[in-house]
Amino acid sequence: MLLRLDVADTHPLHEQVAGAIRRAIAEGECEPGDRLPPARDLSQALGVNVNTVLRGLRALRDEGLLEFRRGRGVTVAQGADGRSALLDRVREVLADAARLGYGKDDVIDMIREVT
Repeated sequence: MLLRLDVADTHPLHEQVAGAIRRAIAEGECEPGDRLPPARDLSQALGVNVNTVLRGLRALRDEGLLEFRRGRGVTVAQGADGRSALLDRVREVLADAARLGYGKDDVIDMIREVT
């Protein structure tokens, strides 16, 4: 898994870490059940603090893309590939809505209207 961060990007580094791993999952570089390298190794490879990597990993765990297991490390969750693609589309919808002046609650109301 080859991850890169853009130091010129204005997004926080932990979000860039999460985004890079999210892309790796969506593009099939990491498949469900695959084990990620230890956070310390990722932090050294990316040139960031280990806590930055851990924060990005926790965000992905909270999204349901990663599983943390004691003694087994961090693995890609089952169904993460499809979930990752869906989350990317949701982010795009929210970004489009923000450009049009709608907030997250407005989008949620729109979804409720459709279903």
